[in-house]
Amino acid sequence: MTVQPRARDVAVTLAAFALTLGLLAGAHSADRHLDALGVALAGVACGPLLAHRRSPLGVFALTTAAAAILNGLGYATGPPFGPTIALFYVAADEHTRARIGRTAAVVLALFAAHVGATTAANGGFPTTSILFGVLVWGGAWAIGDQLRQRRRRLVEAERETMRERRLATAEERTRIARDLHDSAAHAINVILVQAGAARLLQERDPSAARTALATIEEVARQTIGEIDQLVRGLRENGAPPEAVEPPTGLAALDTLAGLHRTAGLAVEVDVAGRPRPLRRGLDQAAYRILQESLTNAARHGGGSASVHVGYGETELELSISNPALLPHGTAASRGHGILGMHERAALLGGTLEAARRDGRFRVHAHLPYDGEERA
Repeated sequence: MTVQPRARDVAVTLAAFALTLGLLAGAHSADRHLDALGVALAGVACGPLLAHRRSPLGVFALTTAAAAILNGLGYATGPPFGPTIALFYVAADEHTRARIGRTAAVVLALFAAHVGATTAANGGFPTTSILFGVLVWGGAWAIGDQLRQRRRRLVEAERETMRERRLATAEERTRIARDLHDSAAHAINVILVQAGAARLLQERDPSAARTALATIEEVARQTIGEIDQLVRGLRENGAPPEAVEPPTGLAALDTLAGLHRTAGLAVEVDVAGRPRPLRRGLDQAAYRILQESLTNAARHGGGSASVHVGYGETELELSISNPALLPHGTAASRGHGILGMHERAALLGGTLEAARRDGRFRVHAHLPYDGEERA
C-alpha cells in the first residue's frame, strides 16, 4: 500500500470519528449524553475503517454493531457515519459481486439489528429515522458500486489497449519479416547471377566481369543497410519515426528493373495513367510486390518479365508476368514470397492473384488508394 491511500484512509476515519462525536455531543434531547463509553463506542464505530482494504464486510459488521449499541443505549440517533462509509467500501470492493448473496444477508441482518436497537431506544418505530437510514445506506451502496464499475471499465480498457499494442507489435514484426525475406531473396538472386557471370567472363571479358563484381558489391551494400535498418527496428522499441528511413517505394522502380536487367533478366516496364503520390504503406507494399515478383521471375522464369503499373481512379493496379518454366505446385507458387504478397495486399484492403496460365506465371494486384490498413 502506498503512502497516499493510507493517508486518505486515516483522514476519512478521523473525519467520521469527529462527526460522530459532534453528533453525540450536540444532541440535548437524547437519553444519554456523551461520556467515556460513548467515545469508546464511537471509536469502535469508526476506527475499523482503517482496515477496510483487508476485510470490508468485516469492518462493516463491526462498525454497524457498535453504532447499533450506541442507539440501543439511548445516545443520539443520527446518520451512522462509520457504517455508512464502511458500506460504501463494501460496494466498491471487487470481490463483493462474487459473494453477493452472503454480503446481502449480512447487510440486511445488520440493518435489521440497527433498526431494532433504534426502536428499543425510542419506545416506538422511528419511521422517519428508518427511511432516512435506507436513503443514506442506499446512496452509499450505489456510489460505491458505480466506483467499482468504473474501476472495472478502466482495467478492461487498459487490457484492451495492451492487447491492441501486442497485436500491433506482432503485425509490425510480420511486416519486417516480409521485408527481410523480400530484400534477402532479391539480393541473393542478383548476387548469384552476377557471380556466375563474373566467373564465366573473368578471362574472356574482364571488363564485363568487373562490372558484375561491382554490381554484387553495390547490391550487397544496399541489402546490408536495409537489413540493418529492419533489425534495428526490432531491437529499438520506441525509436522516434525520424530515426528510421522509410523503405523504398515505386520511385525506385527503374532502379529495381535496372538491377535485374544487369543480372540478365529482360524487364519491360509499362506505366499507365498519371502517377500520383501514394500513402506510405501502399507505396512500400507495391514496391515489395514488384520486387518479389521480379525475383521469382529471375529464379524460376524464362529470362524475361513484363511489368505493368496502372494508376487508376481509385486504385493502383500491378501486373507482372514471365515465362513459367516450373510446373504447377512448385516453390514459386507456394513459398513465403507469394504468401507475403498476398498478406501485403490484404492488409491494404486490396486483392492479389498469383497463378500459372498458358505457360506464363502472372501476378495481378489491385490496391485501393484509400483502403483501410488492417492490423
